[in-house]
Amino acid sequence: MIGYVTLGTNDLDKAAAYYDALLGEIGAARFMEEENYFIAWATAPNQPSLAVSNPFNKEAATVGNGTMVALMVESPEQVNALHAKALELGGTTEGDPGFRPAENDSGFYGGYFRDLDGNKLNAFCMVPEQ
Repeated sequence: MIGYVTLGTNDLDKAAAYYDALLGEIGAARFMEEENYFIAWATAPNQPSLAVSNPFNKEAATVGNGTMVALMVESPEQVNALHAKALELGGTTEGDPGFRPAENDSGFYGGYFRDLDGNKLNAFCMVPEQ
């Protein structure tokens, strides 16, 4: 259903380096870009993608209150690794990896973080019942 998500940035070069390293952890690479404007990453050209862009209106990029991008991965280990990588690259935590809600056996395992521009993301997977 979702084709791509675009996040605003105020420093395309810094955002590019951050997402090259972060999304490389899950096998995504740049597949589309326009110099000095936007870059998009995906695991394959026909898969959903994530892009960063300087705002088209030339105003400062701002964080959407209540907006979050969720990156689906295969396992809790990948959630843990992606969350750790996000922080290693200068992002900040918004919630350590774990089951959500903690008291519910929903199988949802996620870790939340913000990128260098303050955009909120999470890495998550669904863990089948044992």
